[in-house]
Amino acid sequence: MTDGEAAPPGTPEQAGPVWVKSERQLRREAELRARGRRSMSIATASTIVVVVALVVVITTSPGWPRVQETFFSPEAFVEALPDVLRGFLLNIKIFLIAEVFILVLGLLVALVRGLRSPVFFPLRALAVLYTDVFRGIPTILLIYLVGFGIPALQLQGAPSDPVTLGIIALVLSYSAYVAEVFRAGIESVHPSQRAAARSLALTHGQTMRYVVLPQAVRNVVPPLLNDFVALQKESALVSVLGPLEAVRQAQIHVASSFNYTPYLVAALLFIALTVPMARFTDHLAARVDRRRTGGGTA
Repeated sequence: MTDGEAAPPGTPEQAGPVWVKSERQLRREAELRARGRRSMSIATASTIVVVVALVVVITTSPGWPRVQETFFSPEAFVEALPDVLRGFLLNIKIFLIAEVFILVLGLLVALVRGLRSPVFFPLRALAVLYTDVFRGIPTILLIYLVGFGIPALQLQGAPSDPVTLGIIALVLSYSAYVAEVFRAGIESVHPSQRAAARSLALTHGQTMRYVVLPQAVRNVVPPLLNDFVALQKESALVSVLGPLEAVRQAQIHVASSFNYTPYLVAALLFIALTVPMARFTDHLAARVDRRRTGGGTA
């Protein structure tokens, strides 16, 4: 008997055989539990030591009273919270609207770059130029160019709302990054998948729709979520155009009180949104890795 044994049948309490763990298996499980508790204890103790050391170093520094008054004022926090929270809702609105257009435009650019026919060369060149240019321009500079450049053209029907212009700039910038993510996912699908689809008389469009894209999208979900975590934060850059989002509301309070605690309020709100998204991204990445290595089902 090694890892377990079957209990003899016929006992009054048990009519059928029951699997019983062996002593070696029980000792192994006890050792694993003890090792896990020991690792948890060490990790907890080391974390407490580091946190306490940081708190002591910061709070005993000569400038701490001034920093506490300027950045951690409870009165300024309570006063700024309603306005900053109302502005943060605008950040969420900008993020949600931009995300939809980014996914659509990024996927279209990636599909255009995958066209192989010579007749589509101008479209492919335009897609390459688009990704190169808008990935090379800093997002905040693109917001300035779009936010102030489009109204300056005085075109009939051109948008003038700063929120709309900020969304356009974010879509142009992040679509270039998302297009490359989609393109990497499409190229990660093995060529045999396309060959098998074509052998079943599927057209190029049907192959992409029913065979390639479902696999590609599943592979790139974690990196896409990483891009959207960054988009959540960079929606604050729209404040340079004047909309009363979280950062702009914090700036107004700082200008009136000369206290920087409202910036802390805005930072905490962004953290409360991005951290769960980041952890969800890590979870999906781990699940995809387990599926690829055969360690579990997705």
